Amino acid sequence: MKRTVKRAAKTAKPAAVADFCTSAREALKRGTPDSITDKALQQVLTAAVKIYAAKVERRGHDVAPFTPGSVTATETVVTACGMIRAADLNMFDVAIWFHRPQGIE
Repeated sequence: MKRTVKRAAKTAKPAAVADFCTSAREALKRGTPDSITDKALQQVLTAAVKIYAAKVERRGHDVAPFTPGSVTATETVVTACGMIRAADLNMFDVAIWFHRPQGIE
């Protein structure tokens, strides 16, 4: 007789997320953002961007990328510009995506 084993869906490990967030907050408080390696930051941003995009495509634009007031306008634009450059996009490309109706890919 074969037994079926149910596997729980993988979820984010809260401890790992909390550890990174704590390390980032402490680095910013100390004025030492370079204590977070570029590689670690790239891994976290890559994963976060992929999950965010998948959620938006599945649920629409009601997915908030961060809680209100948790980042400044400058931090938002600096990050967005870095992502735009890294993805080799231009402002025309961004304008098309910014105004696209929900459900259009």
